[in-house]
Formats: sequence, structure tokens, C-alpha cells
Amino acid sequence: MSATIALTHELLRRPSVSPEDHGCLDVIAGRLEPLGFRTERFTYPPVDNLWAVHGHGGPVLCLAGHTDVVPTGPLEEWATDPFEPVTRDGVLYGRGAADMKSGLAAMVTATERFIARVPRHAGTLAFLLTSDEEGPSVDGTRRVMQALTERGEKIDWCVVGEPTSHAELGDTVKIGRRGSLSGRLTVHGVQGHIAYPHLADNPVHAFAPALAELVARRWDEGNAYFQPTTFQVSNIGAGTGAPNVVPGELKVRFNLRFSTEQTVESLQRTVLGVLDRHRVKYTLEWFVSGLPFLTAPGRLTEVVSGAVRDVTGRTPEFSTSGGTSDGRFIAPTGAQVVEIGVGNATIHKVNECVRVADVDRLSEIYERIMDRLLGPDA
Repeated sequence: MSATIALTHELLRRPSVSPEDHGCLDVIAGRLEPLGFRTERFTYPPVDNLWAVHGHGGPVLCLAGHTDVVPTGPLEEWATDPFEPVTRDGVLYGRGAADMKSGLAAMVTATERFIARVPRHAGTLAFLLTSDEEGPSVDGTRRVMQALTERGEKIDWCVVGEPTSHAELGDTVKIGRRGSLSGRLTVHGVQGHIAYPHLADNPVHAFAPALAELVARRWDEGNAYFQPTTFQVSNIGAGTGAPNVVPGELKVRFNLRFSTEQTVESLQRTVLGVLDRHRVKYTLEWFVSGLPFLTAPGRLTEVVSGAVRDVTGRTPEFSTSGGTSDGRFIAPTGAQVVEIGVGNATIHKVNECVRVADVDRLSEIYERIMDRLLGPDA
């Protein structure tokens, strides 16, 4: 068993369901401190965060990720204990195997090899790890970045270890993510007997034309890096449970995943305009999970692409698809941010797993990235 797989096993055995860390950061700090890393904990109970740095000055290369995992789901549907790593036919099973404890282990062992070879590397090598990525993402990377910014610490390049690969390791590298804007809408009506609709005001009927327009709308065409903006309803409900009552209100949750072609303000104006045009009576709360960010092709993308090509023989596709990541809290500070990790086919699923060979090769990719950015030939 390789050092990377052994460390992955150690992390998988810790049931760090978000926002709990269950000692994962202690394990990682225990590997980094003997290398000369200066570690600092940012703890906002129950969330724990680790900031660790090696070297001095710029440029600063940061390896970022999270120790928390999503809940297991029905245990009876797992073929094995989700918190007891099991390998069958070259595949490692366990909650967090792909998202993203194998990525963390790969980062740590790559760092151990790199510093053993290049103890006086250029600039600063840093780790930014949190136990609050799968949850609200309020007291994790977002809050640490605020603290680092306030004291003048800056990240130049950031590699996030999220699982980005599809069919093969390294076939996809994320160079940005769409923004996420959610709304909690309450449509107000007047409850009444269903046989006397003229004495009631059905909020479902009032909202239906507006919903049809929002769903059918072509928000934009996207651009060279982003898909078009999308609108989706995630939850909708009304009624008292009785079949003969017109409901008094309708509650709707919706989400817009948007590109750099839009702003939060432009999307809000459009939604409000549709509701007002259809004379909907409503109250609406907005929630911004993150703004879109993009790392245009340049030094970091070239280095990551070259590292993937060296190890796997393939040139990755650059993408901004998928959900949000903690990169949305790092990129606004001016850092170039990319995400590269193992396969994502089983993340958040029952029987989550990762190919063992991919974990070891990912560690090699991370080491080559460090070499090209902070090594003697950088």
C-alpha cells in the first residue's frame, strides 16, 4: 500500500460528516509540521479550519480542500461500512473516497516528496483546509479568507482538490464556476372554499403564468467559458391538505446558476419584473451562495495542463460546469484558481469510490505542479 493510500485510509475512518472534522485536520497538521510548516487553526465551533505555510514571501501557491463529507444515506444500501475503507478490484470504497479525502492525501504526500527534494523552494507553499464546505460554507474558507485578507496575506495561485475528472483522471480541469443565486418566494392569496373561488384568491393560479415565463426564458447565451444561465425550481408547495380548500399562500424555492454574462442585480431585476408584470402578490428573500469566477488561460492553467499531460498522457479540457466550490471565496481576492482531482461519478452517492491507481497518480500531478511553480526551474 502506498503512502497516499494509507493516509486516505486514515482519513476515511474518521466520520467527518459536515461540519464535524473528527480529527482529520489534526492528522494532516501532524504530517505537515515535521516538514517545517507553520500551522494555524481558525476555529468557529463546530467548524475547524487549518492554514499552514512553508517558506516565505511570494509567490504563494495554496493547496485547498475540505475534510467534511456529506451524510452516508441509507446504511443498508452500502455494500461495506462507509467509514471503513475497503478495496476491491483496485477500487477504494468509503464516504469521502472521491470527495475529497483521497485528494487531501495526495496533496500531503506530494508535499512530503517535494519538500524532501526542494526544502528551500521559491516563495510560499500553503494549505487551506476546512470542515465547512459541504454545509453552509459560512465559517470555513469564506471566513479564513476574510481573516487572511485583513492581515494582508495574499494567495497568487490556488489548486483545489475537488473531484473534477469524468471518464479518466485529468480529463477535466475546472478553471471557474458559475454563480449561484437562490430565492425563497412566498406568493400571497386568500384562502377559501374551493366551490366559491370568487371569494378566494388562489396564489397557485396567480403565480403560474409568471413561472411559465421564468422557466421558458433564455437568460443569456453564456460565453466561451460558461454555459448559459439556468433557472430551476427546487421546491414548491401550497395547500392545507384538504381537497376542498383554496390555499392562502404558495411557497417556492428557486435557483439561478449564472455566468459572467449576468450579475446578481441584473437577475434580481428580471425576476422582480416578471412577478410584477403578472401582478403577483409576494414577498421574496434572496441568498447569494457565490459569484461566478474564471481563471483565464495563463501561467497556472499551463502548468496544471502540463502536469496532467506528463502523468497521464492526456491534455485536460478546461471547464466551468458543475456546482459551486470554495474556489468562489478565494478567486475574488485576485488569486488564479483551478480545480483538479479524481473522478466524480460517485460523489455524494451510496458506495462512493475511487480508483486506487488514480489517487497515486494524482499525487504525482500535484508534485509536478509544485515543481513547475516553486521548484528550482520555476
